[in-house]
Amino acid sequence: MNREMLRVALDAVGQGRVVPYLGAEVAALGGAISSPAALSAVIEAQVRVPKRAQGNLWAAAQFVETRKFRATLEKMVVQAFAEPAGANPIHDWLAAVRPPLVVDAWYDPGLVRCFRNGSGDWGLVQGVSRNGEWAEIWHRAYGADDVLRPEGADPAWPTLLYKPHGMAVPGHSFLVSDSDYVEVLTEIDIQSPIPEEVQNRRTGRGFLFLGCRFDDQLLRTYARQIAKRSGLGHVAVIEGELSRMERLFLEELAIERIDLPLAAVVEELAERHLSAH
Repeated sequence: MNREMLRVALDAVGQGRVVPYLGAEVAALGGAISSPAALSAVIEAQVRVPKRAQGNLWAAAQFVETRKFRATLEKMVVQAFAEPAGANPIHDWLAAVRPPLVVDAWYDPGLVRCFRNGSGDWGLVQGVSRNGEWAEIWHRAYGADDVLRPEGADPAWPTLLYKPHGMAVPGHSFLVSDSDYVEVLTEIDIQSPIPEEVQNRRTGRGFLFLGCRFDDQLLRTYARQIAKRSGLGHVAVIEGELSRMERLFLEELAIERIDLPLAAVVEELAERHLSAH
């Protein structure tokens, strides 16, 4: 039953009817940092943070930003994702099927690199930090050539990659500290931080959540607001025990859970690849 549900969901992504929403565990398939707690540990190995902030990425990042300057924090996060990740079967599949919209809710640049290996008719829109910005800016758009598009995401792009938390590479911005998120979270309910083209493309489509856990309030808030006013038929591949908050969240958004590991998705994609050749 679970496997059949998974096949149906993957087919729907390939047909452009469902939006894939990727969490940190998808990036980990290629060897990138696998969770907010793991990134927090990387920061804590370099700066001693107070006990209350330990294991909490947003609080640990805020401590570094306040005590050591923003540039120090950004350098740490960029370095944490600097090693090019290895092959990632989910990224490869998405670059092959090219859905109208992909949400990548982690800092790792692996998906963008994967798309850059293919044709250039796609674009990226990403969340940006307001730190050091005077203008009321929430996001920036880039073409496949990594050139800034001041006019925003192009509705003509066949595929739009959306990185709501930004991307940890030089020359790009990302949200990571508590203060980065304060203004976004006050506005996100009225959707200002969600790019217009993302809002257009989610309309009438469900979401397939892969590699996501919803045991963190900030990650739940983002998922809730990005999936707002979309279509029906949300599915999440999450294995094992759910926390109480995760169960409530899945109920609230009417997300059907497939109790399988992410490895099952990789197996299914490998089978499809074999049968196609």
